[in-house]
Amino acid sequence: MREAHDNLGKMIIFWPSKNIALVIPLILLAGFITGLFINTLALKVLILPITVLMIYPTMIGFKPQEVFNISHGRLMFSAALLNFILVPLLAYGLGTAFLLRDPQLFAGLAITALLPTSNMTIAFTMLAKGNVPAAIKLTTSGLLLGSILAPWYLYLMVGKYVPVDILLTLKTISIVILLPLIAGMFTYNWLLRTMSQAEFKKKIKPFLPAASSWGMVAIIFISMSMNAKRIAEHLDIFFIALFVQIVFYAVNYLIAIFTGRWFFTENDAKTLIFSTVLRNLSISIGLAATAFGANAALMVSLAFLIQGQAAAWFIKLNERYHWLIRPEKTNS
Repeated sequence: MREAHDNLGKMIIFWPSKNIALVIPLILLAGFITGLFINTLALKVLILPITVLMIYPTMIGFKPQEVFNISHGRLMFSAALLNFILVPLLAYGLGTAFLLRDPQLFAGLAITALLPTSNMTIAFTMLAKGNVPAAIKLTTSGLLLGSILAPWYLYLMVGKYVPVDILLTLKTISIVILLPLIAGMFTYNWLLRTMSQAEFKKKIKPFLPAASSWGMVAIIFISMSMNAKRIAEHLDIFFIALFVQIVFYAVNYLIAIFTGRWFFTENDAKTLIFSTVLRNLSISIGLAATAFGANAALMVSLAFLIQGQAAAWFIKLNERYHWLIRPEKTNS
């Protein structure tokens, strides 16, 4: 009886993280229907604490010292070039072309573009049999560099169209990233005093992304419900936002595939791709909701619909068509 109860508990805990492609549309729909009939603006105060609690599990076991390891220099430089120059330029171009009617959506796209890499980078690199040590380093450096640059980039990209308070954004990033990072490091050190690293990886680590996914579900629900009536009145804005996110990811993949194919080995190319096309949506949605508002968070929510499925399809299609192998290597 107890074993069945434990299994049910695990099933509930892991359900959002294991069924993300189903969960996100359901939560968007549930939030939309709820928001049409109930005013959920009072829930806005919960977004920041939920965000902190959502990011905290992902920071347990995070190793900032990886940034200062000088190996994989060319790969790190190329990822930084894509993540902090080409991808923001892509977002800026799409935002000025399609989203000036609603600058908050533009801000949400900008935030998505400015915070690269997450645990998904490491997970998909592992699934694709890429360079996992480099993926860990790129995830660490991308998060820290993105946190420093994001407020200034936001000011340059969308400050003309929507108020960007740099000090407030820095404060929000400090709360959303640094607070969970410090708490996560202390928690990890404390856990290693009570168990081995192998026990941590077996007993604790699998539950961390699952715990974060529930925070993500809550933020998406609140953001969508707060925005529901406006979306119902302006469905065209919703579909334009979805279209822009699809184009953003498609062009991002094309740039990353081209760069990886011509300048790196296949394994390093896979790492480059997953460290530049996968954005840190968990932090992005919290920052968007707290610093800009519901429309900005909606823009990030739409990225959740695309990101995981696109990465899974890329692995399947690359295995079939070998996009990352240069023609001369195929003939040899």
